[in-house]
Amino acid sequence: MAVGLPSVRLVSALLAAAFVAGLALPASAQVLNPAANGNALVQQNDLQILQNRVQRQQFQQQQQQYRAQDRVIVQQPAPVVPQVRPSCQTQIIGNTAVSTCR
Repeated sequence: MAVGLPSVRLVSALLAAAFVAGLALPASAQVLNPAANGNALVQQNDLQILQNRVQRQQFQQQQQQYRAQDRVIVQQPAPVVPQVRPSCQTQIIGNTAVSTCR
């Protein structure tokens, strides 16, 4: 059992050393490539610009379709209006013609 005990101590010493070394590393590990971040930002902006263009183009096409529909003139048939003809009766009384219309 004495043989297993030093290896546990060795492993825990190595883990402690790795932990202490790990505390110092994140500051240096967090160094970011500004060119890569800038490039990603440019790509994101370009993508947004393209999406806006496509949306604008789709909107304009839709508006053109609406305008074309509005320009179509549907000829309304002439309304059928019944015409009332006066019913007139002419009576001759003596030498005079008298018309009575209703």
